[in-house]
Amino acid sequence: MTAPVFVVADFAADGDRYVLDGPEGRHAVSVKRLEAGEEVVLTDGAGRYAVCEVLGSEGKDRLVVRLPEVSEEPAPRPRITVVQALPKGDRGELAVETMTEVGVDAIVPWQAARCITQWRGERGLKALGKWRATAREAGKQSRRVRFPQVAEAASTKQVAALLAGADFAGVLHSDFEHTSAALATAELPAEGEIVLVVGPEGGVSRDELALFEEAGAKAYVLGPSVLRTSTAGTAAAALLLGRTGRWS
Repeated sequence: MTAPVFVVADFAADGDRYVLDGPEGRHAVSVKRLEAGEEVVLTDGAGRYAVCEVLGSEGKDRLVVRLPEVSEEPAPRPRITVVQALPKGDRGELAVETMTEVGVDAIVPWQAARCITQWRGERGLKALGKWRATAREAGKQSRRVRFPQVAEAASTKQVAALLAGADFAGVLHSDFEHTSAALATAELPAEGEIVLVVGPEGGVSRDELALFEEAGAKAYVLGPSVLRTSTAGTAAAALLLGRTGRWS
C-alpha cells in the first residue's frame, strides 16, 4: 500500500517541520490515526509533492511531519481530456470519480442537446462544485499528485473549438449505422492533446456530430455493445492510456 495523500495549499514549513491542519489534518489524525514513523504524501494537486515522515500529532486536527525537498511530477504525455455529456442524477460524479482513478488529465462537462440534466444558475454551480470535489477526493484515493482539471460547463460550439485545437479529436458514437472507426485501432499521437467526446444517454445528435466532424473530429466506437455515458469515458480513457504507453 502506498502512502496516503493529503492536499496542501503551499509547502511553507518551519525548517523541515510542517504542520498539516484543517480538514486534512483532522482526517489524518482522527480518521487515519497516523502515527510517528509512517509516511504520507503532501501535494498541491498540480504536480508538486513531498513524501514526508510523520513525527506526531498535536490535538485532534494537526499532524506534524518532516518535510524533505519538494518534488514535481512531470506533466503526462500525451494529455488526455474527456468531454463528458451531463448524465442523470449522481452518475456524473461516478464518471468523474472513475475517470480520475484511471488517469484522465482534464474533464469538460458538456450540455449536449439530448442531456436531460440541465446546469443552470445555482444548480449548475453546485453540480460543478460536486464534480470538482469528486475529482479531488478521487485523486487522493488513487494516490495521484496531479488531479484532473474540471472545467466549467461547455457549449457545443466551445467543444467544437476544443476539438479543432487537439492533436487527436474523437467522438464516441453509438449509432452503428454511421461510419465509425474502432478506437482500439486509431492512430494516436505520442505528444500533444487527445480530446475525446462522450455523448449523453440519447447519443450525440446529427447536428452536433456534423459540427464536431467539421472541426476535425472522427467518430469512434469502443466495441459491439453500447456503454452508459457514465462508464464510456472511463473505458475509453483506459484504452487510450494503455495504447499511448502511459500505463506501461
